[in-house]
Amino acid sequence: MSHPAATPDTSHARPEWTNARRIVVKIGSALLADRDTGTLKSEWLASLVADVAELVRQGRDVVLVSSGSIALGRHKLGLPKGPLALEQSQAAAAVGQISLAHAYQELAAQSGLTVAQILLTLGDTEERRRYLNARHTIETLLGLKAIPVVNENDTVATAEIKYGDNDRLSARVAGMVSADCLVLLSDIDGLYTAPPNDNPDARHIPLVTEITGEIEAMAGDAGTELSKGGMKTKVQAGRIALGAGTNMVITTGKVLHPLRAITNGCKVTWFLAKQDPVTARKRWIAGQLEARGTLHIDAGAEKALVAGKSLLAAGVRRVEGSFERGDAVVIRAPDGRELGRGLSAYAHGEAMLILGHKSSEFAEILGFEGGPELIHRNDMALHR
Repeated sequence: MSHPAATPDTSHARPEWTNARRIVVKIGSALLADRDTGTLKSEWLASLVADVAELVRQGRDVVLVSSGSIALGRHKLGLPKGPLALEQSQAAAAVGQISLAHAYQELAAQSGLTVAQILLTLGDTEERRRYLNARHTIETLLGLKAIPVVNENDTVATAEIKYGDNDRLSARVAGMVSADCLVLLSDIDGLYTAPPNDNPDARHIPLVTEITGEIEAMAGDAGTELSKGGMKTKVQAGRIALGAGTNMVITTGKVLHPLRAITNGCKVTWFLAKQDPVTARKRWIAGQLEARGTLHIDAGAEKALVAGKSLLAAGVRRVEGSFERGDAVVIRAPDGRELGRGLSAYAHGEAMLILGHKSSEFAEILGFEGGPELIHRNDMALHR
């Protein structure tokens, strides 16, 4: 492995990296597991965790999306090389997940960090109620200064194992948490005009501002038995990330301290979003979701929303429609004007019970301790 300079020099890094306050890092199986032995590359992972600790010391939020459970588990179970049957993949994931989580926990503790494991499927990022639950969990962990380590729930996933890779999942997670930057650590240092292993004339592309058909055509179908995704899934991830307002960078993970290498200006491909994550998220809520209900609020609540506050149940006078937690609802002023839209943190029946009440009364009314907001300000898009 090559070693970047020991001291980070931010003068070589793009502002999209130095200014990013929330970063999602995707780690591929081939980087974590030795292809010949199937064992964990402990030295490499230790260097990555050290990089994460440095970013945290700088006041940044970091979420890791880690592959590797199947690659590690197949070795422990003595499964043969080559493609695995679905049930073998699920069994390998169940065994490997424990090893992977333990490795992250041990290395993080050495850097004074706490890690948390979150298992997701693509469905958890696309179905709004589950999406909201997952996002709130990750936000809470980040608020408590823990490092969420997200992995695809390969023990129950089906199509994801057969067709997918964590590239797309990492892009969904980046959008979910409104990340400023998504890092895809790969076995290649970015996008080329053709697969560089096959074509000596392939040119490196340092910057992509729009994912066109030409860009997609450049992405080959490369992949190994440890890593099912090639550049194709990374470009697909870029489309998801840029749509969510998140910048994305593809860089090599075949060095120690790969995140420090970005700071030091190593060769990468940047995919730049045209809007920031908050703007993209608000636009998604305002225009792309079908409203399932309406919340009629009082003058005090309207004033609070205009001031940038969340919507509390105490300020809601009437609830209409039939909606579940995570569904979009219309917010109407006392005179009937539509103020905007948001994602409800409570289902219709629950909202009916708590409207007009203070959050301190929710537990007694509902039988469980829910969040204080009916719609959090981050889940709301107001008309200006």
